[in-house]
Amino acid sequence: MDSTPRRKSGLNLPSGMNETSLRLETFSSSSSFRAVTCVSSPRAISSLSSPSKTSSCSDRFIPCRSSSRLHTFGLIEKGSPVKEGGDEAYARLLKSELFGSDFGSFSSAGGQGGLSSPNKNMLRFKTDHSGPNSPYSPSILGNGSRVSSESSTPPKPPRKVPKKPHKVLDAPSLQDDFYLNLVDWSSQNVLAVGLGTCVYLWTASNSKVTRLCDLGHNDSVCSVQWTREGSYISVGTHEGQVQVWDGTQCKRVRTMGGHQTRTGVLAWNSRTLASGSRDRHILQHDLRISSDYVSKLVGHKSEVCGLKWSHDDRELASGGNDNQLLVWNQHSQLPILKLTEHTAAVKAIAWSPHQSGLLVSGGGTADRCIRFWNTTNGHQLNHVDTGSQVCNLAWSKNVNELVSTHGYSQNQIMVWKYPSLSKVATLVGHSLRVLYLAMSPDGQTIVTGAGDETLRFWNVFPSMKTQTPVKDTGLWSLGRTQIR
Repeated sequence: MDSTPRRKSGLNLPSGMNETSLRLETFSSSSSFRAVTCVSSPRAISSLSSPSKTSSCSDRFIPCRSSSRLHTFGLIEKGSPVKEGGDEAYARLLKSELFGSDFGSFSSAGGQGGLSSPNKNMLRFKTDHSGPNSPYSPSILGNGSRVSSESSTPPKPPRKVPKKPHKVLDAPSLQDDFYLNLVDWSSQNVLAVGLGTCVYLWTASNSKVTRLCDLGHNDSVCSVQWTREGSYISVGTHEGQVQVWDGTQCKRVRTMGGHQTRTGVLAWNSRTLASGSRDRHILQHDLRISSDYVSKLVGHKSEVCGLKWSHDDRELASGGNDNQLLVWNQHSQLPILKLTEHTAAVKAIAWSPHQSGLLVSGGGTADRCIRFWNTTNGHQLNHVDTGSQVCNLAWSKNVNELVSTHGYSQNQIMVWKYPSLSKVATLVGHSLRVLYLAMSPDGQTIVTGAGDETLRFWNVFPSMKTQTPVKDTGLWSLGRTQIR
């Protein structure tokens, strides 16, 4: 064992090897380095070579940079972006520290074909432009690398609708009759309800209850409907009369006949009043004319239970117990459309306030479907099976949504988006068929009535301006009161 202490060097050599056994040869012709290891003893050979191969010399080839395909990896030096007159001394010192003190001589001697100093592209992948575009490349998604704001914006959460009514009114003697229409909410925020032989008015701002009229023991209320201005209210009776009352002074203005039996549905436009009856006829009344009615529309084969004017007053939709949905105009005594896809009575009818000529209707127990129609050409646009008797439909004026109330067998209230027909909410609370529906003047609250003799107020739709989720608190207390 050699006892002479070995001088420390910058090389980490294996045992049996010293610095004198290494020499560096330079080949100017190929501009390459060749490291040659000369071994002086068999012992050194056994320590350096593999067990299967023995040789007296082992060498490692270091390729020339100029002959390598560095452009494939984006390693060719490009023009330096630094300003003219930069610190050249610092650059030479950095190259010397990274590549050795002899690096400068080789780079200068090699000229254009000599060694080049590394640049900022040393560890950067080069973009391959030969392959097909990626489906996620910016050229596919749009200009630049930015994705559109619509795709980057997270989807809005579904709007929350309170599951419980914020107010409940007891309504004794509210009839459980599918063909009647006994609840309506005026534009002046007064709710009218027909209970037995009487009509009661409930003022929403102060919960004041007023009895409008009493028809006596020989008659009963079958329908109520406010004018659009909210000053006058029409009342259809079991005897076939149509009465018009001043809602402010509680004074009867006019009584009109013409029907042979009960008048179960009423509909005002801006000038005239339409009434439908069990006698299968629709009468149009004009208060400016002394006669009971100005025209009679004949087309249904059974009781008329649904009537709605379009928002432009040009068309009147009627539904009957004959499963027909008819559309009339102002100038014809015959229907311009006969829609017969329903398989049960059509009471629920509503015109869209957002799209002209868009009509929605709902069928009874044997049908259970809500159907959407284009009255311009009579085509059915869509339909959905609700699973229950459709009693009422109302379209929101604040958002493009509608609400439906149902009877057998689930007695539910449903809110739908249009045109996707996705469910926004399903509300339950009534123990019997939800036969009556009206909407508040601001379009946010609905009131529903059922054969369980209750009126329930639900915050369903957002306001027209804010489009924010509705709150579970209202102007009224949560207590249960009576409407009479």
